[in-house]
Amino acid sequence: MRADLVMREPQRLEKWQQAGLYAQIQAARTAAPKFVLHDGPPFANGDVHIGTALNKILKDIIIKYKTLRGFDAPYIPGWDCHGLPIEFKVSQDMRKAGDTSADAATIRKACEIYAHKYIDLQREQFKRLGVLGDWENPYLTLNKEYEADELRTSSPRVLSIAARNQCIGAFPAALHLPRRKWNMLTMSARVYL
Repeated sequence: MRADLVMREPQRLEKWQQAGLYAQIQAARTAAPKFVLHDGPPFANGDVHIGTALNKILKDIIIKYKTLRGFDAPYIPGWDCHGLPIEFKVSQDMRKAGDTSADAATIRKACEIYAHKYIDLQREQFKRLGVLGDWENPYLTLNKEYEADELRTSSPRVLSIAARNQCIGAFPAALHLPRRKWNMLTMSARVYL
């Protein structure tokens, strides 16, 4: 590339990191009106692809624009660490390795390790795209505090629906659960409240 972009771009990013550019911007805007962009997080299940890159860059443009317009516009990155995309990849890897009899706890632990691997990888890839944010303090859906907050927020709804033995979008498999399984779910939810 011309003008040594391949060499200069990583140096520029390193300079921003060492100078604490994001922290300086946030400190300069503490008294400004707040603008919060709620970022729907990517799954932590692979390299950044064109879709996740475009999504993150467009959001970064909005945040930088609002910051330049005088707003306090923090960006807290996050990752969705639960769900079928991660479980599918982990199950696929386990089957390839010949492990077809893993219990639920083993699969959950493998999913957590897998998610952390891609959180670290994607974090570096997003930084490389020039996205500024509080990269050292992201929100992760696998953090126990986050999970407990989710339970506290959703438990009245879950308990209410469980009492009526109905299905909700978050628990589509519930149509097939017998009543005693719902009771176990509601008892588990109460433990975190």
